[in-house]
Amino acid sequence: MEGRWFVGVDWATEAHQVCALDADGGLLGERSVAHSGTGLAELCDWLLEIGKGEAAAVHVSIEVPHGAVVETLLERGFTVFAINPKQLDRFRDRFTVAGAKDDRRDARVLADSLRTDALCFRRLVADHPVVIELREWSRMADDLQQERTRLSNRLREQLRRYYPQYLTLTNDVDAPWFLDLWAVAPTPAQAAKVRTAQIASVLKRHRIRKLEAPAVLTHLRRTALIVAPGTIAAATAHIRTLSARLRLTHQQLKECHTQLDALCARLDADTETPAGENREQRDGAILRSLPGVGRIVLATLLAEASQPLAQRDYHALRALSGVAPVTRQSGKRCVVVMRKACHGRLRTAVYHWARVASQLDPPTKARYAALRARGHSHGRALRSVADRLLGIACAMLRTHTLYDAAHSQKAVA
Repeated sequence: MEGRWFVGVDWATEAHQVCALDADGGLLGERSVAHSGTGLAELCDWLLEIGKGEAAAVHVSIEVPHGAVVETLLERGFTVFAINPKQLDRFRDRFTVAGAKDDRRDARVLADSLRTDALCFRRLVADHPVVIELREWSRMADDLQQERTRLSNRLREQLRRYYPQYLTLTNDVDAPWFLDLWAVAPTPAQAAKVRTAQIASVLKRHRIRKLEAPAVLTHLRRTALIVAPGTIAAATAHIRTLSARLRLTHQQLKECHTQLDALCARLDADTETPAGENREQRDGAILRSLPGVGRIVLATLLAEASQPLAQRDYHALRALSGVAPVTRQSGKRCVVVMRKACHGRLRTAVYHWARVASQLDPPTKARYAALRARGHSHGRALRSVADRLLGIACAMLRTHTLYDAAHSQKAVA
């Protein structure tokens, strides 16, 4: 689609700078728009006035590919494009070689670059409502997982401070059964008085069969550390706060996982695709059939890569997930390095996808072993495995077929 008017929006927290150009690069107007419902409504009215009522012919460029500004413009029918800030920085050199930068210049650069180099921009479309919910719940689950790791590390340090005997029982110090066990015997003095039946009750309630109550009590009653007066009281008080926060984190994380399953099921439930909409409704079942794809990986793929998946764009997926290498060649020198400019959450999800698949799927396991035998590092081998899995996923999505392990085995053979 060729636009007749080009608009650059320099996104900010409180006010956005806007610049409008015609097809020849002539300045049509500039203004600052407040980040509010009224301000964005006035922006849309002004753009419609510039475009003579033809919203689709007004092409808008912006760095931030999400948020209220983008959603308002898409809702009003404007054609919106996004660009990587690093690319915008290169385009800015056309207007100044001194490195000057301000909001008005950035808005002008965005508009003019879209007019002359539209291929460098990515067109934005409105996501499916369920995908938007799935993305938020997926990110919440990721945040809670990181919070649980931070809290468990702090708990481990406090136990190492005065009661390291607990750390010999398990490495999973944030588990609910471990927190209940600590509540029964938080100090060496109390462990000396606790009964075996109390320990057995905790283990039975949580169905812990790998540990026996007498053995646990023996570990806890080993010779205690000699610490300064007040250390035990301070450490136990700290652990109580950590324990309460860990229990809440576990509860919220469980709720997030339930919501992820429910939202993925909602995407799978709608088997018919209305004209003009994305086809994530059928993508969930196809992706779930691949080896190594679980709840977290599936939710991350559907939430963070909804557009490339809908377009079956293999090259965009491998670039966004960081598995596509970067070649740097000059003269006789040629170096291939790992791609670092990618989507962090997609990179993590695809890494674990490849890691699990190389353990459970025989063809993938054989490919990983062959790459390692050729001298590839663990990370490089997994990136190659992930690249192949993405190619298989895109082929399956295009043909609407589920993963067939037998067919994959024949292809490897």
